[in-house]
Amino acid sequence: MRILIVGATGGLGKELVSRALGQGHEVTVLVRDPAKLEGQGGRLRVARGDVLDPTSVESAVLGQDAVVSALGTPSPRKPSTLLMEGTRNLVGAMERHGVRRLVCVTILGTGDSGRRHGSLFYRLFVLGFFVRPMLEDKERQEEVIRRSRLDWTIVRPPRYTNEPQSGAHRVIGDGGGEVGKISRADLADFMLDQLDDRTYVRRAVVVGY
Repeated sequence: MRILIVGATGGLGKELVSRALGQGHEVTVLVRDPAKLEGQGGRLRVARGDVLDPTSVESAVLGQDAVVSALGTPSPRKPSTLLMEGTRNLVGAMERHGVRRLVCVTILGTGDSGRRHGSLFYRLFVLGFFVRPMLEDKERQEEVIRRSRLDWTIVRPPRYTNEPQSGAHRVIGDGGGEVGKISRADLADFMLDQLDDRTYVRRAVVVGY
C-alpha cells in the first residue's frame, strides 16, 4: 500500500515510518527537514514541504492509497492552530485526489473521552493545565476531520511511553474503562492495522493500557 505519513519526525511518527516500511508499504513522508529521516531504506520517499503549505501537501497526497497523521505541536502549552490548519490542507487534498482513508492520532481528552477514560490526575492536571492549548487545537483538528467525506478513524491515546511492543492495549469505542498510557510501538501498530480494517471507520476510539 502507498502511505503518506505526516508528523513523521516525532517519536510516534518515526515509529510509524519504521513499522510501515517493515510491513512492506511504500511510504512517503512530508517533512521540513529530510535529514531527520536518513537511513530508513529504499521504499521511503521523502517529500520536502510543510503541512501548512497547500501546494506541498497536494504533491505529497497525489498517488497515495491512505494517509496516517501523527501531527504534533512544538509546545503543548502554547496556543497554536497548526493541527487544525494542517489537517484542513490534508483533508482538502485527499478529497480532491480521491484518497479516502485517513487514520489520525489526537489525544485522550478530546470530546468526552478524558472524562470517561482518564484518571482524576489526567483530567485535572494534564488536560486542565499542561496540554490545555494543544487540546483546544486537537478539538479543532477533529472537527475538520468529522466534517470531511473521508473514511477516517480518529485515535485518542493517553501519554506515550518508550516501552516495547506488547500487544496488550485495549480499544475502547463507546464503552467505559480507564487507560493511563500506551507505548509508541503498540500505538503505531494499531494505527497501521486500521488501514486494512474498517471496524472503526468514521469513529473515534481510545487506545491504551
